[in-house]
Amino acid sequence: EKAHGNWMKLYLEGNASEVLMNMGKKVLKQYLEALAAMSSALSKQLGKYDMYSMIAGMVFVFQLLLVLVLAMPEALSGSAAVDLPVLSSLFSLPFYLLCLLLASVHVLVCTSAESSCYFCSLSWGLVFAAVAFSSAMFCILISLATRRLPLAPKIQGKNTGGDWSLSELDVLLLAGTIGHTLSLAASSFVEEEHQTWYFLLNTLCLAVFQDVCRKYFREQRGFGEEEELFLPSKDSHPSSHHKSEMSSEKWLALATPPFTLVCCRLLRSLNQTGVQWAHLPDVGHWLNSSDHKTVLSLLSAFCLVLIYLLVQRRCSLVSKFALALGLLGVYSYRAAVGNVLFPWQQSTRTTSKGTVEARFVYVFVLGILFTGTKGLLRSQILTADAKLKSRGLWEIYSGLVLLVSLLFRAHNLPVLCCCLLIQTLMAQFIWKKLHYDAAQTTIMHYWFGQAFFYFQGNSNNIATVDISVSFVGLESYIEAPAIVLTALSTYAGPLLWACHLVCYLSSERERSPVAIGHGCYCLALLRSVPAAAYIVLVTVLRYHLFIWSVFSPKLLYESMHLLLTAGVCLFFITMEQSHSTSKS
Repeated sequence: EKAHGNWMKLYLEGNASEVLMNMGKKVLKQYLEALAAMSSALSKQLGKYDMYSMIAGMVFVFQLLLVLVLAMPEALSGSAAVDLPVLSSLFSLPFYLLCLLLASVHVLVCTSAESSCYFCSLSWGLVFAAVAFSSAMFCILISLATRRLPLAPKIQGKNTGGDWSLSELDVLLLAGTIGHTLSLAASSFVEEEHQTWYFLLNTLCLAVFQDVCRKYFREQRGFGEEEELFLPSKDSHPSSHHKSEMSSEKWLALATPPFTLVCCRLLRSLNQTGVQWAHLPDVGHWLNSSDHKTVLSLLSAFCLVLIYLLVQRRCSLVSKFALALGLLGVYSYRAAVGNVLFPWQQSTRTTSKGTVEARFVYVFVLGILFTGTKGLLRSQILTADAKLKSRGLWEIYSGLVLLVSLLFRAHNLPVLCCCLLIQTLMAQFIWKKLHYDAAQTTIMHYWFGQAFFYFQGNSNNIATVDISVSFVGLESYIEAPAIVLTALSTYAGPLLWACHLVCYLSSERERSPVAIGHGCYCLALLRSVPAAAYIVLVTVLRYHLFIWSVFSPKLLYESMHLLLTAGVCLFFITMEQSHSTSKS
């Protein structure tokens, strides 16, 4: 400061000698040294990130993503089979050279690292397994990429390419999915992500309504032969129903998209989520108040009855009986913990944990799941009966619905009811009648699942996770059941829509034998692209002001959602492989 003051004094006096110039250079040098010292001190206070492990993880993720992208023509072809050159890659010279190169890089980084590194702390066996995996994936990527070249030899019996035509609905689905992925780069869009899905879902309902109008009103005018030009599918068939049935079917199909919009609007008012409007009162708070316990009791009873009517139609007689008793146990559990009332029960009655009632429901959940699994295994191994397989899948789905109805709070039962009702109407009057293909149906299920995740009251904030469900039916905290119950309750919306997708595509196997394979691929790609993009965004924005309050919780949600989707895709693949084995 003193040197700067002397320089200013000489400058104001009009001194133009060499002394002024030298003093100015000295002051400038001191300022630059001070800025460098401040920058060094600030960097020491910043968070230290394990960049080597982060980069290694991103490499693994993007290798898997590129395999999915390059396999798209074969995965969506008529055979829905992807030939991955695994053995040829493992026995190739580039594979061993890459292993040596990556192992050398790992040794070099770990021996020269100044701070602790997670990847370097792993055992050498795990490290070399990761190195071998990355090298093999790189060789597979090179092999798949060479197939896509114009001069690459064609694989006999497989159509790896083709001219793809996109309908208006296809453009909407692709643009919406890509737009949502790009929106994750902004913290405000992450905080209010539910608004993005609400907008996309409303737009989807309007687009579906447009397709319904095109189908039925053009058929009514006698242009049934031109229907395929306007529908998203290429294999639509003329209807053979009577005029009365056609009329009722037409009006129910026309009413389904507006009814879906109404349900979604009501569900938005049930639970306020996000950041900007989370403090506002909603219908859920009104129902949970002690003054409206009677209303909540009537609503819960009505929802449980409606759940039974929507789910039981494809179950066996034993499963129907178990489902009815299980739903009765759900109401008994909510009455025991004090959320609802029986008609003969007084409001001043002391509450309990409801452990006995919850375990009563768990017995029927396990029974229904066991019955469905037994039927599914019989259809896969012994008889190859499509009806038995469809019933087994639906009973597994029914068991999950019963479990979710137990875990949901009483005021969230309308969310489950609307979920089942929309699934029933869309499957009966939209997806089947308009002959949407597996890819379109999968993306619609994915969008609905994402929207219902937020209809439950969830957000990208850890504070909205309902920890109380980890104690349902338990006397004390047990880690493994608590994790499973919390995950099922939090991701009930996406999980139920994914399970319904399995049931629906399995029932459509006669019309499209490779529907399950296409659905599995599309679901895996839908979850992989946002997850991979978000990993890059979080890495780039690791010094962002909201990295720990906004971006990191979202990364945790994305990771858990990706894990559940991987489980569903594994179930897809198991069913497809079993079907191929029994068919051969």
